[in-house]
Amino acid sequence: MKEQHQPATTAVSSPATLRLDLVAGLTAAAVVLPKAMAYATVAGLPVAVGLYTAFLPMVIYALLGTSRVLNVSSTTTLAILAGVQLSQVVPDGDPARLLVAGATLTGLVGVMLMLASLLRLGFVANFISTPVLTGFKAGIGFVIVLDQLPKLLGVHITKQGFFYDLISVAAQVPHSSLITLAVAVATLVVLIGMERLWPHSPAPLVAVGGGIAVSWVFGLQVQGVAIVGLIPQGLPSLILPDLTLVQQLLPGALGISLMSFTESIAAGRAFANPGEPRINANRELIATGAANLGGAFFGAMPAGGGTSQTAVVRAAGGQSQKASLVTAGAAAGTMLLLAPLLGLLPHATLAAVVIVYSVGLIQPGEFLAIRKVRTMEFRWAVVACLGVLLFGTLKGIVVAIIVSLISLSSQAAQPRVSVIGRKRGADVLRPLSPEHPDDETFDGLLIVRPEGRIFFVNAPYVGEQINALITQHQPQVVALDMSRVPDIEYSALQMLMEGEARFFDRGVTLWLVALNPSALEVVRNAGLAERLGHDRMLFNARAAIERFQALKAAANGKAE
Repeated sequence: MKEQHQPATTAVSSPATLRLDLVAGLTAAAVVLPKAMAYATVAGLPVAVGLYTAFLPMVIYALLGTSRVLNVSSTTTLAILAGVQLSQVVPDGDPARLLVAGATLTGLVGVMLMLASLLRLGFVANFISTPVLTGFKAGIGFVIVLDQLPKLLGVHITKQGFFYDLISVAAQVPHSSLITLAVAVATLVVLIGMERLWPHSPAPLVAVGGGIAVSWVFGLQVQGVAIVGLIPQGLPSLILPDLTLVQQLLPGALGISLMSFTESIAAGRAFANPGEPRINANRELIATGAANLGGAFFGAMPAGGGTSQTAVVRAAGGQSQKASLVTAGAAAGTMLLLAPLLGLLPHATLAAVVIVYSVGLIQPGEFLAIRKVRTMEFRWAVVACLGVLLFGTLKGIVVAIIVSLISLSSQAAQPRVSVIGRKRGADVLRPLSPEHPDDETFDGLLIVRPEGRIFFVNAPYVGEQINALITQHQPQVVALDMSRVPDIEYSALQMLMEGEARFFDRGVTLWLVALNPSALEVVRNAGLAERLGHDRMLFNARAAIERFQALKAAANGKAE
């Protein structure tokens, strides 16, 4: 029976849960809307774009998505990626051109996500391994923090790359605006203090409201503190994408699409409670794609599901996507009623909000946990982080994917090949190891067990390992235990057949043991089964031991 996926908004409808969703939606709005405006500045866009992104994309996802609580708007990662791409297309920073370019980029992201759904490419989200994603996000975190530091200090630098920018910021510290720095420090104290005393609190709302109040009372703009400036009042106007920018924006849109989907799936799965509908990857592609495509026509920046804002919804008791509809309604109300006040907001306050909620991307504990388990994956995480810092965020995605694929290939290219022995006094077969020095082997019989699919990349390695073991043990029979091999690729099968002939010339007989159905079919189709015959293809390793011992006993009987 085909599984049905109903929109999350229809999942729960009792008065009690409606009240919980209302509270969760308003609580999330207090956190999400200030952060959305801050992320818009990260992308180099007007702060109003952040509100646009927390409006229509959130509504569309709420109607189509499979997660009950995933909150879809802008995120730190998507903001920095969009900002890098837009700065290349609109280097002069013209606001009108930035809005059009941003809408075009968001539309492309939406189209790509929906196309990926039609092609059933939901599995692509798994192409970036967890350690590599840890490194990539850490790199993004460092880039965002450094990008916001000049706004905290009230200085300006010419961006040339992470390490050059770091030197430039350090050189500008003596020229900092003390009043701008004071505003930033006060904002940081409020944000950090409230988050520690009251997790998932409306700290961003308090910080933004306080910044606006201080700016109005003390006239900060006159004293040299940069403020947001005029914000259009009212709902967003229709913006048509510029098709002439498609070619320039396409590579960046591809990377942003991948990160939007990866973040959305990760957040959706992380906050799914037992008993809730399964997160459907391809349905999520449609939902996030439609959210971006619809938002593009009203000036939204690229959107995706965010972990931090979704955590707020869940912590506040959110039960369905009705909470997101409430948050979107709050965004609409803010655009209609509070736009003039938002224009007084100091850039230093927004920069402090960005830093506080972006520094969480840098997780030293995750690096240490990865290193404790596997050193190789720790190296991949470090490489992914350095890839972002050295080559930039968009190219950093490519580096992250390449590192993931290299990591996967290196593991697939060198599968484990074990010699199997038997525990003394028990019918237990297991790989020989220093932990079990008393396990017995059988003179003249070598049982070898490769693990994983054998194909053209790793077949030479497996062959080399088996040859080395034959040289070491000098067996009469090699029983190749294929119980852990799900399939054999054609090139690998040809190498196996050639290896069998070479073993025979060396006086070594090859037996195939415990072939899985797909591998057995390939062996039969290639004629290898006919060559080996029934006596050299055995059901399992125990049968191979019994047959070898019987043949040896029979040979000894004849000798006597």
